[in-house]
Amino acid sequence: MREKVVLAYSGGLDTSIIIPWLKENYDYDVIAFVADVGQGDDIDAVVEKAYATGACKVIVEDLRQEFLTDYVFPAIQAGAVYEHKYLLGSSLARPIIAKYQVEVALPLPVQPSPTAAPARATIRCASNMLTRRWHRS
Repeated sequence: MREKVVLAYSGGLDTSIIIPWLKENYDYDVIAFVADVGQGDDIDAVVEKAYATGACKVIVEDLRQEFLTDYVFPAIQAGAVYEHKYLLGSSLARPIIAKYQVEVALPLPVQPSPTAAPARATIRCASNMLTRRWHRS
């Protein structure tokens, strides 16, 4: 039986190319975890793309309400913007996505989760740290 891994999947280039790479290089079955945080993506199209790129299963979670109330509203109240003009949408979404990615993975026999975050090491590091933190809880 092939080992499984749960990948936070957005449908973008990074997460779409990492699925076949994980299958080819590690012989993993990849479960794509899709988080709907209100980003406006066509979730059905994202699911279809996950399967098309080789995911063995796709799990979708609607996290919009919790994301707004527990992450976005407090950030707005705190004035969390970058360089006085950029809202931190994708940065704010990473912790809740990691939280639910781990919750999905815990009951499954899966390997520690990879990240397909863009090449910035700090993002990969933060995602891995969040995943480890919730995995221990």
